[in-house]
Amino acid sequence: MEQDIATRLATRLKEARSAKGLSLEAVAKLSGVSRSMVSQIERGESSPTVATLWNLTQALQVDFAGLLEGRVEPAIRIVRVAAAPVIEDRERAVHIRILSAPHAVGDHEIYEIRFEPGAALDSAPHRAGCREDLVVLAGAVRVRSGDEEARLETGDSANYAADCPHCVTAEGGAASVMMIVRNS
Repeated sequence: MEQDIATRLATRLKEARSAKGLSLEAVAKLSGVSRSMVSQIERGESSPTVATLWNLTQALQVDFAGLLEGRVEPAIRIVRVAAAPVIEDRERAVHIRILSAPHAVGDHEIYEIRFEPGAALDSAPHRAGCREDLVVLAGAVRVRSGDEEARLETGDSANYAADCPHCVTAEGGAASVMMIVRNS
């Protein structure tokens, strides 16, 4: 019976990942579970801990309790603030919370970014045609895209090319922004 559960789990997780169009790398990035572990689980070669399974189901937006029972997904999927993946880049004093649904990776991504005073998020060019939309939620930031730059304050928004070197820097104190990366 335990093998049957592992087989169903492996099948359902792989189906969920495929349905979302996510690679093993994308699921690993979103869940915090290593690519090799995700692969082993999908092949039925490893039984995940409850914590690992929880991280995978949150990243894939599948129902944890109904995963083995085959329950239908709810119409409204909720990711509680405590469950949203966060990237803490202490070296650059930037805190990034991933708000976008895992299935949207590669199409568009949504982030809430908090900057400590003077902190910067300096980015290499993304793929050709990529653009970013940015809304300043609090404070002020300077946005640079290629050779152009602009200062934005609370409530201001900007759209700029992200297929060239670009940077967002907090000015005059801490700042918070919402960023949408559109890859199409």
